[in-house]
Amino acid sequence: MSLAPSPTTSPARTRLALLALALGGFGIGATEFVAMGLLPNIAHDLLPTLYATSPDEANAQAGWIISAYALGVVVGAPTIAAFAARLPRKQLLLWLLVAFTIGTIASALAPTFQLVLLARFVSALPHGAYFGIASLVAASLMGPGKRGQGVAFVLSGLTISNVIGVPAITWLGQAQGWRTAYLVVAAIFALTFVAVAFLVPWQAGDPKATMANELKAFTRLQVWLALAIGAVGFGGFFAVYTYVSPLVTTVTGLPESSVPLVLILIGIGMTVGNLYGGWMADRDLKRGMLIFFGIFLVGLATLFFTAQTLPGLLISLFVIAAASTALSPAIQTRLMDVAHDSQSIAAALNHSALNIANAAGAFLGGLTIAAGFGYLSPVAVGAVLCAGGIVLAVISFGIDRSRVRRGVDTGVVHAQRATPLPLD
Repeated sequence: MSLAPSPTTSPARTRLALLALALGGFGIGATEFVAMGLLPNIAHDLLPTLYATSPDEANAQAGWIISAYALGVVVGAPTIAAFAARLPRKQLLLWLLVAFTIGTIASALAPTFQLVLLARFVSALPHGAYFGIASLVAASLMGPGKRGQGVAFVLSGLTISNVIGVPAITWLGQAQGWRTAYLVVAAIFALTFVAVAFLVPWQAGDPKATMANELKAFTRLQVWLALAIGAVGFGGFFAVYTYVSPLVTTVTGLPESSVPLVLILIGIGMTVGNLYGGWMADRDLKRGMLIFFGIFLVGLATLFFTAQTLPGLLISLFVIAAASTALSPAIQTRLMDVAHDSQSIAAALNHSALNIANAAGAFLGGLTIAAGFGYLSPVAVGAVLCAGGIVLAVISFGIDRSRVRRGVDTGVVHAQRATPLPLD
């Protein structure tokens, strides 16, 4: 990746600034995903009575912590993006990192399950806005024509976190307690604050941004469909990932110490999928999305029937991680295409959609476990959600084809419509 600085920033300063922004992505990856490997530890500590009588029900209830974080992203991403688009970008990033740090410390120190749920919700509010603003800053630093490279650099922090940070912090949490794990994540955010303060140059906000312009995205049917594709289809990944720790130990029969190694494998799959998904989105977005959904569904089916074996577990989880994560840049690009001028909120809404998927996958998977269907039942839930994403994608692309045909027939592609939800 070549790094071309903005006109007022040296190449060395550009590299350091991008690394500072990516460090924030690393911390976000850790705070979002570390709970999945520590779910039994959290359940044992915060729900001791329930865990003593029914570990399955306790693990399922502990999954609400993941749902609470996801819902915080859903609420915070569009709200902050719409209200803060005009603020100086560096200043906004620093305030977001303060919120991350305080929220994560509160998550580690909260004494009860209910307070931990609240702390996870609050600590998630800056998630989408951070990625959106950091991507804009990175694009500006990279210079004209390299916006995608800047955005990819910021997001690389999240994928690398799933290869290195999440497994390492999960191992630490198993050894020293889950609260220690969250304190380490809080330290990463504090370090990112210092790095951004010293290394990222000052940037003004967008003086042309208005709340009304950003909110126009919600008047477009295709925006809602793109969000639904992410919220439903990607939920299949989180239905599996949320309960991967008990799946590994209970279904496959591996020791708890193997969970971080499985998480590393998933992280590698996510990294590979993110890179290839971005490449495919630039070439044939619609075809690529359907191909990845198909591979994703095959991976889920394979896991359901082979999770009792080590090769089946590892191969299936890698395929699921790679195929599902390859969908993320495609969904992001689709949102940008159909949102027209509402680009800031479109970038944030992508994170809202994926975290609705996180919340829904964790919640529905937990329901089936609590109902006594075992730790393979979330895999079946994931397959249903994945199939739903395929159906929504086919509907969305079909509307595109219908609109183009009408445009060819009438000579007007973007004709005025009476409906409050434009199709384009």
